[in-house]
Amino acid sequence: MVHKESQPFTNSVSQWYLILAAAMGLATGGIYLYALPQFESKPEGSISNSPENTIAIVAVTALGRLEPQGEVTRLSAPNSVGGTRVEQLLVKEGDKIKAGQIVALLDSYALRFATLEQVKQKVQIAQARLDRVKAGAQAGEIAAQEAAIARLQAQLRGEVAAQEATLARLQAQLRGEVAAQEATLARLQAQLRNAQAEYQRNQKLYQEGAISASVFDSKRLQVETIQEQINEANAALKRTLETIQEQINEANATLRRTMDTGQEQISQAKATLDRIAEVRPVDVQVAQEEIKSAIAAVKLAEAELDLTYIRSPIDGQVLKVHTKSGEVIGSDGIVELGQTDQMYVIAEVHETDVSKVDLGQKATITSAAFLGKIQGTVTQIGLQIDRQQVFDVNPGSDTDRKVVEVKIRIDDSVDSQRVAAFTNLQVEVTIHL
Repeated sequence: MVHKESQPFTNSVSQWYLILAAAMGLATGGIYLYALPQFESKPEGSISNSPENTIAIVAVTALGRLEPQGEVTRLSAPNSVGGTRVEQLLVKEGDKIKAGQIVALLDSYALRFATLEQVKQKVQIAQARLDRVKAGAQAGEIAAQEAAIARLQAQLRGEVAAQEATLARLQAQLRGEVAAQEATLARLQAQLRNAQAEYQRNQKLYQEGAISASVFDSKRLQVETIQEQINEANAALKRTLETIQEQINEANATLRRTMDTGQEQISQAKATLDRIAEVRPVDVQVAQEEIKSAIAAVKLAEAELDLTYIRSPIDGQVLKVHTKSGEVIGSDGIVELGQTDQMYVIAEVHETDVSKVDLGQKATITSAAFLGKIQGTVTQIGLQIDRQQVFDVNPGSDTDRKVVEVKIRIDDSVDSQRVAAFTNLQVEVTIHL
């Protein structure tokens, strides 16, 4: 609202009109002016044909909101797969914080910290290896490595001998089991031949009526019983062959593994002996590259650990906590921060009034939330027109106004501190032209 000022006048009706217009202007925002007609005194009977009005624009009024310098900063976590949880929140609402101060730790902090310690240890190991390579091998180290090779060779011979003995025992067991089962089969087959011959003789006698049916049936049952025993003996022989052969195969495989493993260990020990017996430039270079690789891993782990720290980008104050320790971070982030040492007002000036506003103009800010008036200075005028975001409580006010945001710096640091706890508070703003 733009305020205008005119010359004094004596007409009482015009005064009441002025008061009513001013009240309506304050309620709706926009241009607020004094339209004060000036009448020239005339002798009685004379008529003034065209009274001259003198109008002076003195102010623009608007609704606005308080916010800290640099607007409100909302801290959240880097994007990740799944929900990210706050392991520990290190601040509370109202705390003063410094730029770079850690506000919260994410749930991956412990894992990243352990990873960093692990790769730091690898750097130490790589450095020790480089020092050892540069120092060269001592005679005692060479002798110790030769003794290790001899020990591995003796161990391999002993293990091979043990496995070969196991293999020989299984083969002998197989031969014995097969011989026993074959003897049993031979005996049963002989019994079967006798039983079959007996059965055939009794069959002829039974047909001639010389023996009873029960006698004949017993001969037939004897043949069937022996045949079943032969089948069982064949099955037992097969099972024995399969079981022992499987054990023999396992023993052969174990023997091969033992020989392969032992030979590999011996080869590695001999290679180690070759390495320690002579210091070569290539060995030093390899050890140095291992250190570089380990240091790079440390830097990567440090960077990943740093991602678990949520730091404040500004010196300011914690305005709002959205996520506490143990909670999953939502769309509102973790905390909201603001530089409340210096407060600003964002005034929403009507699009028709913004052309009257200039940088450096003074402004008066009022609200029912604090006593008195606060003075400020226009420091920035917006470059685009938006819909109104701050609304008058008057139900008859326009809710679809087009406005431009004008930034006003509160002049007095004491006033800034008075309203530091009122971020987003709705205020009334009068910009003096």
